Amino acid sequence: MRTCIILNPIAGGVKNIDAVQDRLRGLKAERLCISQQAGDAEKFASESSDFDLIVSAGGDGTLNEVVNGIAQGGCKAALGVLPLGTGNDFARTLGVPTDLETAIEQIMAAKTRAIDLVRVTSDRVRYFVNVSSGGFSGVVDEKLTPEMKRAWGPLAYLRSAAAAFSELRGYTTKVALDDAQAFELDLYNVIVANGRYVAGGIPVAPEADVADGLLDIVLIAERGPAELAILAAQILLGKHLSSDGVIFRRAKKIAISSRPGMWFNVDGELIGNEPAIFELLPQALRCVVGAGAA
Repeated sequence: MRTCIILNPIAGGVKNIDAVQDRLRGLKAERLCISQQAGDAEKFASESSDFDLIVSAGGDGTLNEVVNGIAQGGCKAALGVLPLGTGNDFARTLGVPTDLETAIEQIMAAKTRAIDLVRVTSDRVRYFVNVSSGGFSGVVDEKLTPEMKRAWGPLAYLRSAAAAFSELRGYTTKVALDDAQAFELDLYNVIVANGRYVAGGIPVAPEADVADGLLDIVLIAERGPAELAILAAQILLGKHLSSDGVIFRRAKKIAISSRPGMWFNVDGELIGNEPAIFELLPQALRCVVGAGAA
């Protein structure tokens, strides 16, 4: 099996790049690409269409670039994930272990599964496999700097949320599911999920299945501070889908527009100031998975 590894040397979980590269030799890859700047991983993936397996060795941002390189380049290679980042949220859904040696052994076993891919059209077209969110989450991502990730690790997500809380505001939002007539709500946040986790393991879509052909849609309604505090605790435990402050739906397509415009992020990357249309592409990507895959 012809293998290409795309490595982000400054991913949050990389402490000793030489040691990581030494371990990666166990995959016997024909090509090792090392990203130096944003966009490199996507370019490397798009240029690797003749490989059987492309391994994303980095965090969720690196993975998103690799996924876009595969999707936009029409590549048929399977995707492997080595979780070297701060959050490693999609790796959790796939059942990929955090131990690098064990994760490499899993990739070598090459157990694959066809999973769903999501295309979002806003200011530009992007693809993702995990989670996109708009509204308050967009403000949080603006606060989340690489320096904060390095200093705080997984707690950086909560730190940036605290920094953004003073800018919490509501959005008058139109939502249309599967081309049905749109309905209007006052929301703080819109979450469109294929995977289950965000922000280093928070189960924001605890029942999501990456191969069920449906998006899990979590809409956070405007509420007072006390109710929001309770809801935040429920989200941390994955117990929020039945809350009065949450509207939970499943669909193959969702269109969002709002006043003011929401900024949406895809796996932590800001991609546009809506309107945004999310479309699920069923089982469009083959992925190496672990025994505990969701």
